[in-house]
Amino acid sequence: MDELTALTRDLVAIPSHDGEAAAGDFVEEWLRTETDAEVTRDDAGDADRGGNVLARRGATDDPDAPTLALVGHHDVVPPDETQVDTDGSYVVRERDGRLYGRGTADMKGADAAMLLAFRDAELGPEPDHELVFASFVGEEVGGIGARHAIDAGFAPDWALVAEGSTGYSDPGVLDVAVAHKGRRGSTVTARGEAAHASVPESGENAVYRACDAVDVVRELDWPTVTVAGEELSGSVVVTGIDGGSAWNVVPESCEVTVDERTVPGERADLGRVEELAGVEWTVDQDLPPMRCSDDAFADAVLDSVREVQDGAGELVTKPHATDAGWLAQEGTACVVCGPAEPGEAHTAEESVSLDMLERCYESYRRLAADWTG
Repeated sequence: MDELTALTRDLVAIPSHDGEAAAGDFVEEWLRTETDAEVTRDDAGDADRGGNVLARRGATDDPDAPTLALVGHHDVVPPDETQVDTDGSYVVRERDGRLYGRGTADMKGADAAMLLAFRDAELGPEPDHELVFASFVGEEVGGIGARHAIDAGFAPDWALVAEGSTGYSDPGVLDVAVAHKGRRGSTVTARGEAAHASVPESGENAVYRACDAVDVVRELDWPTVTVAGEELSGSVVVTGIDGGSAWNVVPESCEVTVDERTVPGERADLGRVEELAGVEWTVDQDLPPMRCSDDAFADAVLDSVREVQDGAGELVTKPHATDAGWLAQEGTACVVCGPAEPGEAHTAEESVSLDMLERCYESYRRLAADWTG
């Protein structure tokens, strides 16, 4: 526990919201010092991001060997001012069995647990599978690192993505998420013809056209899928509208922003807005949903979790998109299993349970040693 706490503290203290190269340097150096793994650093993102860190153990010389990946990310969202020390490092505090600080929950605590599990997993003298540790950059801004790695050939057979899955079945219980929602962010643009407001009939009001588009969005059906006995429902909601240039001018353009939460399978038919005259639809961001494609793998992860917490833990679904969506989209069987609880990430009081970190470490270590597919 002391080593896990210390490693988490060291990782969390490194600023990584406006460039994560220093955090990547720390992870790379730790792997080279503490393991005999094959460690690589790619060029994902710009120089400030510093690239993904990947390490491989086990059957690395066998191109046909099955691969299990432990996946995280070392970037964070911008900290609250109370989370930054006078020297620019992040403040890390320990209180009542928890570590507080930006990135403790999302997700440097999980990174620390995976690093130790990657090092400590007993693969045997002639392992029949390859174990990979991957920490990506740019997860918080759309999966820059994950997409880069996939484009470069990163294609594990199975992946445990250590985003938060704690407290879904019961408070204080580590669960295993076998599906999560995605997010598609769109802009609906309505175009018209400007005119003086005193003669509105001589123009074409783009705001009115945009309102017609909003009515279409409001009436759309939301897809729903059942996973692990839970109903995972998508959603579509208008989150902003901007149009017009002056109080006495009929507006010639108007933009509507739409947030859509997607589920594995069908999506809402947002393209219907383009059936309206003068209306265009543009997808600005599309983070894919995830559903585990291998029940045996999901069950094995759940078994490793239940072994470390007296049989507790369930297969659950998760509302937030993660890098598991990108991997699953390319054929990797994924689950999400990590120490963060709902409502902890991205907050001024972000924290993680030290006991939960220890459970994660132990369950990851057991899975890494035992799973062969």
